[in-house]
Amino acid sequence: MPIVAQSTETDWVSRFADDVIAESERRAPGKPVVVASGLSPSGPIHLGNLREVMTPHLVADEIRRRGHEVRHLISWDDYDRYRKVPAGVPGTDPSWAEHIGKPLTSVPAPAGSAYPNWAEHFKAAMTEALAELGVEYDGISQTEQYTAGAYRAQILHAMKHRADIDAILDRYRTKDKPKNNASQGQKQGQKQGQKQGQKQGQKQPEEAELEAAEGSGAAAEDDGSGGAAGYFPYKPFCGGCGKDLTTVTAYDDETTALTYTCAECGFSETVLLSEFNRGKLVWKVDWPMRWAYEGVIFEPSGVDHSSPGSSFVVGGQIVREIFDGVQPIGPMYAFVGISGMAKMSSSKGGVPTPADALKIMEAPLLRWLYARRRPNQSFKIAFDQEIQRLYDEWDALERKVADGSVLPADAAAYSRATSTAAGALPRTPHPLPYRTLASVVDITAGAEEQTLRILSELDPARPLASLDEARPRLDRAQNWITSQVPAEARTIVRAEPDRELLDSLDARGHESLRLLLEGLDSHWSLDGLTTLVYGVPKVMEGLAPDAKPTAELKTAQRSFFALLYRLLVGRDTGPRLPTLLLAVGADRVRKLLGG
Repeated sequence: MPIVAQSTETDWVSRFADDVIAESERRAPGKPVVVASGLSPSGPIHLGNLREVMTPHLVADEIRRRGHEVRHLISWDDYDRYRKVPAGVPGTDPSWAEHIGKPLTSVPAPAGSAYPNWAEHFKAAMTEALAELGVEYDGISQTEQYTAGAYRAQILHAMKHRADIDAILDRYRTKDKPKNNASQGQKQGQKQGQKQGQKQGQKQPEEAELEAAEGSGAAAEDDGSGGAAGYFPYKPFCGGCGKDLTTVTAYDDETTALTYTCAECGFSETVLLSEFNRGKLVWKVDWPMRWAYEGVIFEPSGVDHSSPGSSFVVGGQIVREIFDGVQPIGPMYAFVGISGMAKMSSSKGGVPTPADALKIMEAPLLRWLYARRRPNQSFKIAFDQEIQRLYDEWDALERKVADGSVLPADAAAYSRATSTAAGALPRTPHPLPYRTLASVVDITAGAEEQTLRILSELDPARPLASLDEARPRLDRAQNWITSQVPAEARTIVRAEPDRELLDSLDARGHESLRLLLEGLDSHWSLDGLTTLVYGVPKVMEGLAPDAKPTAELKTAQRSFFALLYRLLVGRDTGPRLPTLLLAVGADRVRKLLGG
C-alpha cells in the first residue's frame, strides 16, 4: 500500500523527505533530487555499513512515492588505498601486505575469487544484497571517475587553492604538529595502517572513533603532501610501484607540471596534471569536491562526524570556501551491533554482512530493522536466539496491520519494509512462526517429506499443501539452524525409550504420561497440543484444564516439561513441546513415553 506522507515526530523518514524536497527545490529547482551514500570495498561490507545505504534509500523511496524524480548515488570508493590485510578473509595471507598503498582496484582478489580485483570481489556480495533488499541506486566507481579524468577540473582547482585548503585544515591541526617539512609526507605515507582517501565512520566504525580523536589532535590522517615544496591536496599513485607513498616535490600552476617522488621504491617523475589520471584528492578534499560535483542534497554520516576536525565538519567548510558548493543535509547515524558481539568493523574478520543476514532472515524484516529506528538510535541485529523473538514481533505487527489496530508510524515502517515505490518485495505466502519452523527443521534435519508432514499438521483448518508455501521463511530458519546453532545444541530425538527413567517414575509420573498419551489424538494440532501439555499438570492438581496458573502450578508444569524432554531428547530443555511432539509423531511419542 502506498505510504501517506506523515510529518510526525515518530516518522523520521517522512520528516527527512519533507526537508530534502524543500532543500532540493531551493538549491536545484526542476532537477532530480540527489541523495548519496559511500561504500569502501576494502573488505567485507558489513551490516553497519548498510545503514549508510538504507538511510538515504528510505528517504529517496519516500520521495519517489510522492512523485518526485530522485537519484540515489552510491559511490564505490574503490580508488581508496589498500590500508591493510583484513583479518579472517579466506584466500588471503600476509603476502597481500605487499599491495598496501595501491588502489583497491589494483590489488588482486582473494585466491579462488571469480572477480578481477579486490574491490570487485567485495562489491559483488553487497550488490547482490542490495538487489534483494530492493535498493534502487546509481553506482559510481571512483576508479573509473578518476582514471577517466572526470574530476580533472576540480583537481586543478584544488591544487590552485591548496594554500586555502591548507589553512582550513590547519584550524583543526594540533599546535605542535609539524607542518610542511620535508619528512612529513614520507612519514605519513610509510604508515601502513593509516587511512588516506576514505570516508571514516561511514565505512568502518572502529575508524570513526579514530577520526573523532583526530579532531582533537590525537590522530593524524594523511590529509595531503607536506614536503619541502609545501602542502598539496593530491596524492599521485607511483608510476613505479603503483602505491601512494608519494610526496609532491614541485608543482607549477601555469603549466600544471607536477613532480613527485616515491618513498617506497624511489621512483620520481614529472607529469602534466592536466593530462595525468593516476592519483586522487585526499579524502577531506575529495568528499566535499564530490558534493559540489554531484549536487548532493542529502547524505548521512556516522555519529563521529559531530566532532571538530571530522571529515564532515571540515568538508562543510571546504565545499563552501573552495568549491562554491553547499554541504548536504543529513543525520548522524548511530552504530549497528550484533547480538552478543561488539560494535562491528570490517577490518576484523568474521563480521556479519548483509548477505549473511539475508541467509537467516527475509529482506522485509531486515529493511524493517533500519526503517523503524531513527538514524541516531543504535540497534542490534540478532544472529542468536533473539531472532525468534524478533520474528514474533514482526508477525504481531503484521496482524495489527491486517486488523487495522496498528499505529501510524508503525504502519509506515511496515510499508517501507515490505515494499518500495517500484512495488512489493517477495514474501512468504504462508508465513508460519519462525521459531516453529526452526524447531521443525532442527528435529527433522531438513528432511522435506517429514517437514511437510509436520508443518501441514500445525493448523488443520489451513493445512500447508507444499513447502514452497512456507518459503523463503522456511529456508531462512533452516539456514539459521545449520549456521548459527552449535551442533551440541541441536535436537536429537531418542531412538529407543529410556527404560531406566520410565521404571524409576512413581505413580504420579506414570499418570501424567497416561493423561498426555490419552489426549494426543484429540489434540493433534499446534494449538491443541499446547493446551494438552499445559493442561496435564492442572488436571494432576485437581484443576480444570483452563485454570489460571499459580506459582505452584508453574513449578509443576516445569517439572512435567523437563520429564518429557528427558524422555524425548535426553536433556532437560529443547524446542517448544507442542512443536516437538508434532515433529516426533504420535506413534513415536507413544513408544518413547512408554505407551
